[in-house]
Amino acid sequence: MNQYLIVNEWEIIEDAFISTNNRVSESIFSLGNGYMGQRANFEEHYSGDSLKGNYMAGVYYPDKTRVGWWKNGYPEYFAKVLNSINWIGIDIVIDGEQLDLAVCKTEIFKRTLNMKEGFLERRFEATLPSGKRVKVYSKRFLSIVTKEIGAIQYSITPVNFSGELKITPYLDGDVINEDSNYDEKFWEEISKINSSTETSLKIKTKKLDFHVCSTMLFDIFQNDKKLNLPSIETSRDKYVAKTIKVCCTPDLETVIYKYVANVTSRNLSLDTLSHQAFDLVEKAQIKGFNYLLKEQAKAWEEKWLESDIVINGDLSAQQAIRYNIFQLNQTYTGEDDRLNIGPKGFTGEKYGGSTYWDTEAYCLPFYLATAEEKIARNLLIYRFKQLEQAKANAKKLGFTKGALYPMVTMNGEECHNEWEITFEEIHRNGAIAHAIYDYVNYTGDKSYLGEFGLTVLVEISRFWEERVNFSCEKNKYVMLGVTGPNEYENNVNNNWYTSKIACWTLEYTLEVIDYLKINDPAVFEQLDKELGLKVQEINKWKDIITNMYFAFDEKLGIFLQQDGYMDKDQTLVRDLDPSNLPINQNWSWDRILRSCYIKQADVLQGLYLLENNYSLDTIKKNFDFYEPRTVHESSLSPCVHSILAAKIGYKQKAYEMYLRTARLDLDNYNNDTSDGCHITSMAGTWMSVIQGFAGMRVTNGNLCFTPFIPEHWGSYSFKIMFRNHLLELTIDKNKIIISKKLGDELSIIINSISYSFKDILTIEL
Repeated sequence: MNQYLIVNEWEIIEDAFISTNNRVSESIFSLGNGYMGQRANFEEHYSGDSLKGNYMAGVYYPDKTRVGWWKNGYPEYFAKVLNSINWIGIDIVIDGEQLDLAVCKTEIFKRTLNMKEGFLERRFEATLPSGKRVKVYSKRFLSIVTKEIGAIQYSITPVNFSGELKITPYLDGDVINEDSNYDEKFWEEISKINSSTETSLKIKTKKLDFHVCSTMLFDIFQNDKKLNLPSIETSRDKYVAKTIKVCCTPDLETVIYKYVANVTSRNLSLDTLSHQAFDLVEKAQIKGFNYLLKEQAKAWEEKWLESDIVINGDLSAQQAIRYNIFQLNQTYTGEDDRLNIGPKGFTGEKYGGSTYWDTEAYCLPFYLATAEEKIARNLLIYRFKQLEQAKANAKKLGFTKGALYPMVTMNGEECHNEWEITFEEIHRNGAIAHAIYDYVNYTGDKSYLGEFGLTVLVEISRFWEERVNFSCEKNKYVMLGVTGPNEYENNVNNNWYTSKIACWTLEYTLEVIDYLKINDPAVFEQLDKELGLKVQEINKWKDIITNMYFAFDEKLGIFLQQDGYMDKDQTLVRDLDPSNLPINQNWSWDRILRSCYIKQADVLQGLYLLENNYSLDTIKKNFDFYEPRTVHESSLSPCVHSILAAKIGYKQKAYEMYLRTARLDLDNYNNDTSDGCHITSMAGTWMSVIQGFAGMRVTNGNLCFTPFIPEHWGSYSFKIMFRNHLLELTIDKNKIIISKKLGDELSIIINSISYSFKDILTIEL
């Protein structure tokens, strides 16, 4: 854990430049707008350790996999969202010396991420090796009003000298992904323009033919006057730049405003890319930086009105939850149903920027409650549109029917390159099925079941039917050779969570069939024909549900994570020497696999998703057993523990786990923020407050709360969108106040008591 950021309710602040923190800061201070994103690299040249990253959503490359490609069914590539054109660059040369914080002495440095208005700023004073001292200020943002536009204000002021500044704004497409499997460069140049009126670069991927075009315009000011100076054009392969020379004197500020439009062939036809990019950037330049910034602030104000959580009495918790919400809103907007949510969002290369099961298990609840209904619906439609590829994935693994959704994907094909994940972590199918239930249960939109839902559920159920086999020895169905959410145990038999979510999926599919038969018989009749449902397969599903094997320890009264779990040494995490942690950075994989330690919630994951099927006593017994054995080295783990701890009355543990998930990246808990932030787990942070502390559930169509407040909080408040109602809830130690901002009269259940109200409801706790 590394706590070097200043705590502030609306800002993330770094007040000193420490080069060893730079990669972590580049992740934490990242920007995005759902369409594109970038790590917080410096605008000026930096020769120190850095992970360069500018990303365009949905633009990816099938990087040939390095391992396992010779195995039947193994993916041939790992899809990666590409490091795209570096458009932020502004090289500064002072009397022949390049400004570079890796070689300068930096006396003052402050980097600030303004979450309220959506921009990144940085100021520093540095002394060059020659002794020349400069002050620099920069501010940049990615517009959420015009998604293609990025804008930069960059100023430099001499402190102790007069001389010449060479300012070189540029576009550089000669970039590489640091995680490229074979050190391959993925881009080739199509064209470039570097004229007196336009600087533009167009590149395309060597495979899949994605085109990206970036066009820049800029203005330079001194004493609030625009300078009209000649420029020197520089061009080389995948690179265009303009250099302007200006005279400078002590305390004379030179300001450059750089505007860039980034467009892709995903959204525009190839023959219009250049024209559209220039048109967009020209309009941005005419508006000017300050006007664009005001637009940005207004748009972010509207986002915060819908999704903010206010915490009184705990500044660290307040900063953390806002940071998590800010990054979620930067990553996914729901406007494009071809896009999804990568575990690192736009903050780094790890996980390839691809879709994982995280979306369905963790992100969907956030978007259900903080955005209009179609946003969450688009997340489900994303999977529906990839059903045929999911069926093809199952066939590649030797199945004769059904669909196996990929663990990692960009287009529906599996592209993960670790066998124990690709072949065995099949629980992801259950998360997709549960997301359908979650969406329908929350929104009441049962039309989705007939339009899309049942088709997906049936194909997933067909996969589960074929994936299990009947054990004569146990006289039960068993699930062999799987990896559960806890990836610290591979190729196990009868993983409780995998078997449980499989049976639940079969049960839910049968429920949906019965619902449509009764309530929409015409739609069901058509689906019945299309899907070819057979009585014998439905009977088989019922047989599996009734006769599935689940390992259970009678003495402890707990569900066993998998067969043989109790054969392992049961030393608890608290009894380990702290130098062993995190174990994934200190132990061999062999040692990890033989240990009892759990990377993330596994049995507890099932108890969280399917909590209505279990008593509080059952949840408590399993929590008490498994939590002390969990190292939480997956970002997805603490939030589940926080929610369950809140449910069983472990308030301090709930808060402890909340703070761990909320500040996971800000405090670099697991020493892994340098390669990107954990975006999908940030939705789990939101869940920890709303489902954990506030106890929100939807039961039989009713919105229910069982709230409590952490001990040292004064109060907390949040907004919820629920079935055409917008509610604001404020909870303190004595009462809960619910204000209805939108919608008609509503019934709501608080601590098992039903209330109806029109405008405002106050309940003593």
